[in-house]
Amino acid sequence: MDIFSKIAAGEIPSYKCAEDEQFYAFLDINPLQKGHTLVIPRREVDYFFDLDDDELANYQVFAKRVAAAIKRAFPCRKVAQVVLGLEVPHAHIHLIPMNNESDVDFRGEHLKLSEAEFADIAAKIREAFV
Repeated sequence: MDIFSKIAAGEIPSYKCAEDEQFYAFLDINPLQKGHTLVIPRREVDYFFDLDDDELANYQVFAKRVAAAIKRAFPCRKVAQVVLGLEVPHAHIHLIPMNNESDVDFRGEHLKLSEAEFADIAAKIREAFV
């Protein structure tokens, strides 16, 4: 079981933003912006495009709902969707509030947030998730 599966199963703590039977959304612990959220399938799949068609479609619909909640909780021009990352062998989508393209620069400075700030951000997204 990889680290993201352990997070979704509750074996490793996370700042949960949303979930359903198939997917789990939680705050990135190394965020680019307040509200930077990861969305994962509960099923372990390393490569995003190895998901079957129905699962991929459902994944995008779930991510769309999470993005809408992020935008309500943290008003911004758009919520970027980035499929990036080789460090964890589990498909994941980054959802990042953005007002400028530079807001989604992974090589730039990342935020350093306290546990209280993370908890507050996650609560705002959960409250906005419908």
